[in-house]
Amino acid sequence: MRFPFTKRKDFFTPGEKARVIEAIRVAEQRTSGEIRIFIESRCRFVDPLDRAAELFWSLQMDRTQDHNAVLIYVAMKDHQVAIYADRGIHEKAGELFWRKEVIAMTTHFREHHYADALLEVINDVGEALYIHFPFNRNTDKNELPDDIVFGK
Repeated sequence: MRFPFTKRKDFFTPGEKARVIEAIRVAEQRTSGEIRIFIESRCRFVDPLDRAAELFWSLQMDRTQDHNAVLIYVAMKDHQVAIYADRGIHEKAGELFWRKEVIAMTTHFREHHYADALLEVINDVGEALYIHFPFNRNTDKNELPDDIVFGK
């Protein structure tokens, strides 16, 4: 699959970026879980899941109360994607769920529908978080920023 973008500012239009961030906010309104997206040009690791794990820890996503944070990782030039989920949601959703989401994201990327790929995965992950960690207005708060993190 080829990604035509060469600079991080070109990954998304401002409208697409706003739609992705809004999708994260909407998904998180129904759950105590957290979703973050990290996008960079190149993956420093052979396995993008290893890079996603490194970023997950460096972004301190392991510090959510219920261990239900999810990082969606994309290396645009290297054509790699991964989803790293903390143990709370990983165990409840199961390995097959995460594999299916990566396949769905990759399928959209082949068609150069990058924002659509992220919107679908955010929706699906948000639904899984809602099922297993529904929002509790008395105790829940937004524990992590909703913005997209752009690396190099």
